[in-house]
Amino acid sequence: MSGAIGLAATAHYLPERWLSAAEIGAAAAIPEQVIVEKFGLRGKHVAAPDEHVSDLAVAAASRLLGEHGVDPASVGAVVYYGSTWKDYMVWQAAPAIAHRLGCANAYAVEYDNVSMGTPVALRFARALLVAEPDLGSILLVAACRESYLLDYGNARSRFMFNFGDGAVAGLLTAGADRNLLLGSHAITDGSFALQVKVPAGGSVEPASHASVDGRRHFLDVADPSAMKDGLDEVSLPNFVAVAEGALARSGARLEDVSYLCGIHMKRSMHEQIVAALGLAPSRAAYLDDTGHMSGVDPLLALDRAVRAGEVVDGDLVLLLAAGTGYTWAASVVRWGPA
Repeated sequence: MSGAIGLAATAHYLPERWLSAAEIGAAAAIPEQVIVEKFGLRGKHVAAPDEHVSDLAVAAASRLLGEHGVDPASVGAVVYYGSTWKDYMVWQAAPAIAHRLGCANAYAVEYDNVSMGTPVALRFARALLVAEPDLGSILLVAACRESYLLDYGNARSRFMFNFGDGAVAGLLTAGADRNLLLGSHAITDGSFALQVKVPAGGSVEPASHASVDGRRHFLDVADPSAMKDGLDEVSLPNFVAVAEGALARSGARLEDVSYLCGIHMKRSMHEQIVAALGLAPSRAAYLDDTGHMSGVDPLLALDRAVRAGEVVDGDLVLLLAAGTGYTWAASVVRWGPA
C-alpha cells in the first residue's frame, strides 16, 4: 500500500458557550419548537468574542497532535480550508496556524471555502500527497465563526440561523495502511453564485458608513424564493450524484456505504438524503447540537462517530457536503486496516 493515502488522525474543538434553541428562537422571533423540529437544531456553540478562526483551528490541531503524539516538525504541509471569514481581511490564516503549532518544516497553504469544504479538502490533499509523497503528511485544519455574521432580524437569511462555531483537524499521511482515503467527486452550479454573500466589504461595495448603518456586513440572500425554488429542484439529485460518483471512483456502490457524515441542514432534507442513499437513520450523523459550521461538519461528524464507536474497522464512510456557490461534493474513506 506504498501509494495509499490515509486519514491517520482527527480531532475537533467546540467553544465553551452553547446557545440553546430557545435562545436562538428568541433572537429570531421564531418559536423554539420550529427551531428544534424544522431547523433540526437543539443548540449550537458560539465562540467567545476574543476567540477567532485561527484560535479555533489551533485548538483542534493541538488536540490532534497531542493525542496522537505527532511531532509538529514532522508535518509536511498545513492546509487551512475553513470559513472565508477569518481574523482579518485579505489575510491567510494557514501560516499563522502553522507557526503557532510549531510546524516549522511545513509549508502553509489555504483555499478559502464554504460548506463543501471537507470532501473538497480531502480530495485536494490526497492529490497533493500523491503528487508529492515526500511531504509525508498534511495537516488539514478548518474553523468557523460565522455565528457572528448572522442578523437574526433578517428573515431572508433565516435558513442560515443554524450557523455555529467550531473547528476540526485531520492528518493525512502517504504510504498509509489504514483509514484509506479513496475516491471523490463534485458538481458545481454557478447559477447560484451570487445568492448568498456578505454584500458589503468587498470591491463591489466597499465598507462605508452607509453599509454599516444598513447592516450590510452580515450574511444575506439576494432572492430567497428563487434560491429555494432552484435548490429544491437540484439538491437531492446532486447529493446522490456526487455520492455515486465518489463511490464509483472508490470501486463501491451506494449499498456499500456504512456511515454518512454530512453537513447540518434542515431535518427534512437530511432525512430525504439518508433515504435516497438507502441508509438507516442511525447510520447517519446529525449535528443537532452544533448546527452548521461551514466546511467543518463532515470531518467533525467522523471524529465524533469514531470516538463514540459508531464507526468501526471495515466501515465505508461517505463524507458528503454542499456549499453556496453552489458545489456538491463527496469523498470516501475505508475505516480500519487496508
